Amino acid sequence: MVKVREVKINCNPLEVYNVFKDKINTILLDSSKEDKVLSKFSFIGINPFMIFESKGQEAFINKVKVQGDPFIVLESLIEKYKCDNNNYNNIPLISGAIGYISYDTGRILERLPDTSDEDFNISDMKFIFYRNIIVFDLENNKQYITSITDYGYNEELDCLEEKIGLATIIKEKNFESVNSSFKSNFEKEDYKNTITKLKNYIVNGDVYIANMTQRFYTENQEESFEIYKKLRTINKAPFSAYMNFEDFQVISSSPERFIEINKGKVVTRPIKGTRPRGQNEEEDIKNSLELINSEKDRAELLMVVDLERNDLSKVCKPHSVKVTELFKLEKYATIFHLVSTVEGILKDDVSAVKCIRECFPGGSITGTPKIRAMEIIEELEGLKRNLYTGSIGYFDFRGNADFNIAIRTIIKKENKAYFGVGGGITYDSIEEDEYNETLDKARALMRVL
Repeated sequence: MVKVREVKINCNPLEVYNVFKDKINTILLDSSKEDKVLSKFSFIGINPFMIFESKGQEAFINKVKVQGDPFIVLESLIEKYKCDNNNYNNIPLISGAIGYISYDTGRILERLPDTSDEDFNISDMKFIFYRNIIVFDLENNKQYITSITDYGYNEELDCLEEKIGLATIIKEKNFESVNSSFKSNFEKEDYKNTITKLKNYIVNGDVYIANMTQRFYTENQEESFEIYKKLRTINKAPFSAYMNFEDFQVISSSPERFIEINKGKVVTRPIKGTRPRGQNEEEDIKNSLELINSEKDRAELLMVVDLERNDLSKVCKPHSVKVTELFKLEKYATIFHLVSTVEGILKDDVSAVKCIRECFPGGSITGTPKIRAMEIIEELEGLKRNLYTGSIGYFDFRGNADFNIAIRTIIKKENKAYFGVGGGITYDSIEEDEYNETLDKARALMRVL
């Protein structure tokens, strides 16, 4: 049974989460970009009752190893707590599991080589099952708290409402970037040479497009939530997240939706094409028009759209998959992006977990054809991506789900901060430009560390 109580909260999701930030295994899904199209809901998960994790082919519940394919184990757990609450169909998440799926989870989905190194170690998948979720309906300015406790839920919600009342306004502060000591797994010329190798694979017909990544890291002893607050100030995004786990934190400001499932409708929004924001309005207009009119970037996005159409066709009803937006320009604090939207209707016998499994990882951060692109990524990058280009999001117990592509994402562990940046490579790619594009994408993350 899920109990939902509408409450009046005068603070925003960041300010409310600040009350709970020191509690281990709490998560904030933060639609921080103030728009009416994508930033409709934010959620805070508190008071876990179960933790699911996986590493390689092994699955764990509350750190106890269990038998079975990790995705099937996860699907069975969500099915166990399946519920119907038709009174709140307007809210996509009222009870469920929130967490992430790392890029390297793809190794259990396909036969892929495993030759790359690992610079830090976290679970491949991690989902927290919550007793309570705080819901922010940003579109309608309404707030709710939920409970799946079988008894005493009124007292539990009373207590939770009292704690929320402790939230105070957090003013955004100007800050100066002080850290210029970032290390990458590539030197500049090595990265450019690797792009050349990738272009040779394209010439030979192995792939049409593939994503190439470099990883930056730096020493950092600042409190993780303070880093998130800074990132939120300068780079608001519709699919942001802060995750406070026992031995590491996730700080994400992603602009890209991987897959949303709501009442059987499936939506994916691949991004391809990037230009930096200008120093003034004139430069802004010039850079945005350059991106809109770029044949190379439009071709990249079109190839990924075709891949996503194919992926959705595996899990959607026949003839239901449609492209509803093709080349849409979106503006963020430091960059412009080209975005498309692909939609479909989920087959009756396909769960949200199965849908994510069949489509994972996203085509925008792998390439086409996907499997061969992932093989080449493994060979050329030389370092496991970990959570970067994986997905962060939730599974609702009623069958809904919403996951981002984990880009613009920092992992903070043992006083080190790690993040990846990359881009799609085609035959027309210019090595110098592609390297500079990764720096454009890294700029906001470097500034907050």
